[in-house]
Amino acid sequence: MKQISGNKLLVKALKEEGVETLFGYPGACTIDISDELYRQNGIDIILPRHEQALVHEADAYARTTGKVGVCLVTSGPGATNLVTGLATANYDSVPLVCFTGQVARHLIGNDAFQEVDIVGITRSITKYGVTVRNREDLGRIIKEAFYIARTGRPGPVLIDLPKDVMAELGSAEYPKSVNIRGYKPNTSVHMGQLKKALKMLQKAKKPLFLAGGGVNIAHANEIFTTVVEKTQVPVVTTVMGRGAISTKHPLFIGNLGMHGSYAANMAVSNCDLLFSIGTRFNDRITGKLHEFAPNAQIVHIDIDTASISRNIHVDVPIVADAKEAITKMAEYVTDCGTKKWLSEIEGWKNEHPLTMKNRPLMGPLDIFAAINEQFDDAIIVTDVGQHQMLTSQFVDITEKRQLIMSGGLGTMGYGLPGAIGAQIGNPDTPVISISGDGGVQMNIQELATAVLEELPIICCIFNNTYLGMVRQWQKLFYGKRYAMTNLRAGALSRRTDGEEYPEYTPDFVKLAESYGAKGIRVSKREEIAAAFEEAKKNKKRPTIIEFLIDPEEMVYPMIKPGGTLADMIMDC
Repeated sequence: MKQISGNKLLVKALKEEGVETLFGYPGACTIDISDELYRQNGIDIILPRHEQALVHEADAYARTTGKVGVCLVTSGPGATNLVTGLATANYDSVPLVCFTGQVARHLIGNDAFQEVDIVGITRSITKYGVTVRNREDLGRIIKEAFYIARTGRPGPVLIDLPKDVMAELGSAEYPKSVNIRGYKPNTSVHMGQLKKALKMLQKAKKPLFLAGGGVNIAHANEIFTTVVEKTQVPVVTTVMGRGAISTKHPLFIGNLGMHGSYAANMAVSNCDLLFSIGTRFNDRITGKLHEFAPNAQIVHIDIDTASISRNIHVDVPIVADAKEAITKMAEYVTDCGTKKWLSEIEGWKNEHPLTMKNRPLMGPLDIFAAINEQFDDAIIVTDVGQHQMLTSQFVDITEKRQLIMSGGLGTMGYGLPGAIGAQIGNPDTPVISISGDGGVQMNIQELATAVLEELPIICCIFNNTYLGMVRQWQKLFYGKRYAMTNLRAGALSRRTDGEEYPEYTPDFVKLAESYGAKGIRVSKREEIAAAFEEAKKNKKRPTIIEFLIDPEEMVYPMIKPGGTLADMIMDC
């Protein structure tokens, strides 16, 4: 058989795996791969402006399309710039295959120029990582990488490619199948355990479904809604699970956890059966572990064995894909007689409805109301901070809307590149990013990518001139000592002992225009609708809408760190 270089085999492998888009940034150790990609047709190459943004773009592309996101970066700093994005994807179970360049094998371990042990660095934040040492293993390793990334609990895989291995000639054959000893993802449902759980559901007086991000990852939303309607069991979700059932559905209570709704947190605290699907029970939803769902037996369905009973002891563990398990449930479930329980929950909703203080100034609720009204179908991408929690509380996520964010790692800087990746993967769907003025500046250079790729994303910046979420903690728990959170602080404020501050920098409207994007500033609620209408007219370029927000805006309810779900701060 004809022999080809490793570089050519890589390109062939990408096509065999159905890759249509690759997010890449070049360097000395990958220049030959870039040259091979230049010679081919069929794979679009996206050139971002920073490797961290690059991996976020591939991540959002994967989340919103269901495909594997693919990255290519060079060795050394190119590879280390992936670390935050790999950790983001790992926490949120996003399938990525990331190729990193590496120096030639004889230089590895000699402190060569731009040489790092990227496999060692990322071992704890990838599902699998390997340096290809032999040319004859290349095809098999790539095939295994795509299989590992997309099966079981999805996650990022890293393949390190020494330059000399890729230049070496070898077989042109790319494997058709995978057989990895020791990696056999569970694809079935243990019916004995599932039927035991369903009997408990039927007997419970106050049953509650808890839907996590696993329901969305498995694309089980429709069948889950069917199960909910058959049983008439109410639903709470984690932030990552929002959208598992339409937020407008009468059986949806709200998100639970640190910024969950009062009714959702009270429902968890008072239920007698918590039927959980696809959640890790992390500290932001549980509060004090020994007081979480204190009256409930707990069922836990999760694809990852390691996630079951790791944080919360469960009574019935079921290792299964969420969609497989829910589909089986749909065959057996019946009405659980929850009218009295639903009435109790309705009382909590009426006692403390999820809302915000009425203020004379424009606030986040006004902006979310416009988004809910003007965008029937959309992908909403958030950064991390107050705006993220408010979005998860007030933006309707229905069958036509998708919400994505960095949930587990909480990565500031995700919003703008996330919107870019989502728009590239979904060119016919409106994409809106919602960021704070702090987070958006962590990857603001990606405006160039959005402009050059002619992406009509709408980037909403909530500018409260502070790092708002940290400021909220400082206001509530640190005596209003706003240390390191005022984004106007600098030499002038130090010189005047905090009496004077300069105008906010940058001017986001001028910055947008300098990139070739459209910039709009909104300071009054009457201007919001018109701003979105103007943004929708831009079919081939991004729009930044800067909303001037009062720094005193807060996110409520809030559970004090170390508190329980019953210890909610409602307002102050």
